[in-house]
Amino acid sequence: MNHVLRQPINEIKGVGAKFEEHLNELGLYTIEDLLFYFPFRYDSYETKPLTELAQDEKATIEGQVASEPVLSFFGRKKSRLTFTLQVEQFAVKVVMFNRAFAKKQLNAGDTVTVTGKWDQRRLQITASQFKKGEAKSQEPIQPVYTLKEGVTLNRLRKVIKAALDEHADEIPELLPDEMKLSYKLPERPRALVQMHYPESRVLLKHAKRRFIYEEFLLFQLKMQLLRKHHRESTTGNAQDYDNDRLTEFVQSMPFELTGAQKRSLTEILKDMKQPHRMNRLLQGDVGSGKTAVAAIALYASITGGKQGSLMVPTEILAEQHYQSLSTMFDGRATVALLTGSIKGKKRKEILAAVENGEVDILIGTHALIQDEVLFQDLGFVIVDEQHRFGVQQRRALRDKGLHPDVLFMTATPIPRTLAITAFGDMDVSVIDEMPAGRKPVETYWVKGEMTNRVLSFIQKEVQAGHQAYVICPLIEESDKLDIQNAVDLYHQLASVFEPDVPVGLMHGRLHNDEKEEVMQQFAENKTKVLVSTTVVEVGVNVPNATVMVIYDAERFGLSQLHQLRGRVGRGDDQAYCILLADPKGDVGKERMRIMTETTDGFELSEQDLKLRGPGDFFGKKQSGMPEFKVGDMVHDYRALETARKDAAEIIMDNSLETEPYKALKQEVYKDKSLLGDVLD
Repeated sequence: MNHVLRQPINEIKGVGAKFEEHLNELGLYTIEDLLFYFPFRYDSYETKPLTELAQDEKATIEGQVASEPVLSFFGRKKSRLTFTLQVEQFAVKVVMFNRAFAKKQLNAGDTVTVTGKWDQRRLQITASQFKKGEAKSQEPIQPVYTLKEGVTLNRLRKVIKAALDEHADEIPELLPDEMKLSYKLPERPRALVQMHYPESRVLLKHAKRRFIYEEFLLFQLKMQLLRKHHRESTTGNAQDYDNDRLTEFVQSMPFELTGAQKRSLTEILKDMKQPHRMNRLLQGDVGSGKTAVAAIALYASITGGKQGSLMVPTEILAEQHYQSLSTMFDGRATVALLTGSIKGKKRKEILAAVENGEVDILIGTHALIQDEVLFQDLGFVIVDEQHRFGVQQRRALRDKGLHPDVLFMTATPIPRTLAITAFGDMDVSVIDEMPAGRKPVETYWVKGEMTNRVLSFIQKEVQAGHQAYVICPLIEESDKLDIQNAVDLYHQLASVFEPDVPVGLMHGRLHNDEKEEVMQQFAENKTKVLVSTTVVEVGVNVPNATVMVIYDAERFGLSQLHQLRGRVGRGDDQAYCILLADPKGDVGKERMRIMTETTDGFELSEQDLKLRGPGDFFGKKQSGMPEFKVGDMVHDYRALETARKDAAEIIMDNSLETEPYKALKQEVYKDKSLLGDVLD
């Protein structure tokens, strides 16, 4: 890497000490950081014919001032300037706020270019910028960057321009020539200039394509290196299980495994026999029977004389798994539960039993990887949902001298292409069919005016001995408003249902103990209706809940609606999901239609991919998902697939060690956080 690019940002002309501090707050410390601080969008001042403009689009139009501007004042220092602009054969009304000075500058007959929000219905533009003269004299495409206090757009543009003028030629090329040729990618320095100051839409598109591929390739190379490292770093890790005992255990189960369960189990057992450590993701829709597969794999490890552990995100889930596994193993294995609320003498006893091998399976929250927990011989770890097991946690296990096989379970039905790519360092197994006899949840979409009918339906189900979830609308902007909404809805429903029907309330601001308490009350059927924001626990099993009502359902993505729907229908009774929604746009309506027509999570996730496009498929809070600057895993998943294939070949052929790949190798090994394991 060119050492000049590593120089501090204050080497750039126009960056003083104060401005440097502000830039540091944006995460910009070196010249390289600045050069690769890409715009998040581009303002285009290319004029289009009025007939091609869409409602509310940001548009640039050019025309002749047809009338003297009219200026009116309201309030202190607030003004409104209006005039008519003759554009082609149309008379367009231009409105500008707080630009009183412009009245003197604009005269009838002047040619003016204005940029602003276009109102198709009124033939009106609310202008944010105006410039005398024709549009051609303006720069056609302007970069817009994420800013912070103390950093204005103009100043940042100037500083980036200065950095480019001085250092663009020093940007190292990372990709070998043959790769650039075969994918028709522009040179890196040239592409970088186009990212900040595009000469045209076409050149910008190619520059983006170049950086999307480069970013994905670097990420996939790191993933493939990690995968190779995991495989090579553990040998002698083969587990020798007792096939007869395992077969007897599977046959003792009260149900027949589905084809998908059998297939996933075969893949896992095959991994366990390998000399290297397993690192596998088990994906399956809510209720597809992942736990049964996990339990069989745990039992296999025990028959081979090892211990197993199951890690879940919350205490209440840990307790539920503890109960169901204790019943399942029925004396074949010793199961223990360890959570934060188990303290004192009892905790000491459990820890001692784990250390001397009396406990076969330990279930708990991620407290299981803390220093005080010592296993005699840990062979198999299952990590369920949410906390994607990071490099640090793996290191914690390794520091204890443990190299167990690790199985991650998730109920988020990620399309297979994405799963394989996002979790590039893992193998992926998928359970994509439901156990026989599971009744699909009946899903209905109703408009807001039918709320009262929905409430009486809840009442009817509760009288029949069942329970209901009511999910509150999601307000992106504010956690506070989310909670306020839940509180208001809770009071509303309490006034309708109580005292006969107890109503509970759950939201993100509750302390963990309070959340556990609320869920416990619901799980024990003391609360009949649970009003909640979307924090309703993933995986908590309340078989008695048969109704899921989601207010303002159009605000959620398909995969989130599907996750919420999966909270009901876990018992033998018919369950219902009611989507209360008045979607305005076609996408919202389409989403509701798809939800009522399919209960297959994988089908839905593929549809979500098409509908949402670049939307945040994994949800903001889903940790462990890589953050990309230019690429979008959903929108650009073809490029992601290509990069994964290329990365796998490069690592397999050991190409990184050859001359053409020298710069790429340096760049890959720069990331200490991800490759800590490999670099150690």
